[in-house]
Amino acid sequence: MTDSTPRAASHSAVLPTGDWPELLPGWVWLCGAGPGDPGLMTLHGLNALQQADVIVYDALVQKDILAWARPDAELIYAGKRGGKPSAKQQDISLTLVDLAKAGRRVLRLKGGDPFVFGRGGEEAQTLVQHDVPVRIIPGISAGIGGLAYAGIPVTHRDVNQSVTFVTGHDQTGETTNLNWKAISQGSQVLVIYMGMKHIARIAGALLDAGRAADEPVAVVTEATTKNQQVLETTLENVVADIEASDLEPPAIICIGRSVKMRQVLDWQGMLEGKPARNLDPLGRGRPAEER
Repeated sequence: MTDSTPRAASHSAVLPTGDWPELLPGWVWLCGAGPGDPGLMTLHGLNALQQADVIVYDALVQKDILAWARPDAELIYAGKRGGKPSAKQQDISLTLVDLAKAGRRVLRLKGGDPFVFGRGGEEAQTLVQHDVPVRIIPGISAGIGGLAYAGIPVTHRDVNQSVTFVTGHDQTGETTNLNWKAISQGSQVLVIYMGMKHIARIAGALLDAGRAADEPVAVVTEATTKNQQVLETTLENVVADIEASDLEPPAIICIGRSVKMRQVLDWQGMLEGKPARNLDPLGRGRPAEER
C-alpha cells in the first residue's frame, strides 16, 4: 500500500440537509463507491468522504470521487489489480485495524459494492474480531449499474426470471472449483465479474453445459466511465472477438438474451444522436406496453 496519492483538484459537493450519521474516531466505514461514474456515489458515501481523516481506497475508485474528501484527509492507495503488484489482503485488513486503534476516522472506499466480490465481508469481519466498530455503506455494483449504462437490463420479463452473478475465478485464481454446468443450468442470464482472463475456459464450459453457441454476450469494460467500451458478440465468438479487440480489464461480461435489449436501449448512443438499431430486439411482434 502507498500513502498520500495525489488527488484531483478539490471541488465542493454539498450534502443535502439531513440527519446524517457521524463518523466517530476509532470507527471504520466500509463504503461502496459505485462502478465509476461519480454521480453514482451515494449520499451516505459523500457524507463519509467529508468526515474521514484517512481514506483507504481501491484501484477502481475515480479521482473525481476522492476530490470530495476533506482537504486534509490522508489518502492511502490499496488497489488490487490482476497480474500487477498489489497490496496483500491481510495487510489491508490489519492497516484498517491499526488506523482505527490510533483513533482515526477511517473510510474504506471500494469500487462497486463492498459485499459483491469486493472482500468487504472479510475486512469487516477482521475489524469486528479486533473490536473495531464498523458501518457498511452499500454501493451500486458494476454487474447492475455497469450493464445499465450499456443499455442492458439484467432482468426482463420476456427473457429471465433469474440472474446469476458469478466471479470469473475462485480463491485459487482459477475456474476449476466453479460448477459451470450448475451455473449454466440455474439461470437464463449470467453476469460474470473478473472473467476476461479465463474467458476461453468459461465459454467452453458453458457451451459444454448446453448453452447455445449463438447466445448473445456483451463485454463491458471501464463501465460507466468516459472510457466505457461495449463489445457485443456471441458465446461461440467471444474469445476470438475479445482477442481481436483492444479491450482490457476491468470488465463485466453478460451472457443471455437480455443483451439483445441494447439494440433498443443504448441510451448513451442516443445521446450522441444514434437511432435505436431495433425497436423490437426480442421479436415480440407487439408494442412493449402490451403484455
